[in-house]
Amino acid sequence: MANSHHSHDDSSHGSFKSYMVGFVLSIILTAIPFGLVMFPTISKVATLWVVLIFAVVQVLVHLVYFLHLDRSVAQRNNVITFAFASLVILLLVGLSVWIMFSIHTVMMAK
Repeated sequence: MANSHHSHDDSSHGSFKSYMVGFVLSIILTAIPFGLVMFPTISKVATLWVVLIFAVVQVLVHLVYFLHLDRSVAQRNNVITFAFASLVILLLVGLSVWIMFSIHTVMMAK
């Protein structure tokens, strides 16, 4: 049991600089949509698209800078697992919404 401790390899963790870059990007990616919602300068549809795009970009920033998912060989299994879990969640949510919409359409037709 003495050898059960994992060695801490610093290459798998980010540096202070990378954490700060991720933090600053997260702040920017939050502040811009917040500003667009609080002080509407473009149409509501355009604001919605900007918020959605910034949300996706922010998820990617968090995955890269804080969860350290990248295209390296060491992270390949983690990336594949994340992609599979995302696909399952997308299918579950998407198909559930589709079923509810279909049921609503059939029920309201009568």
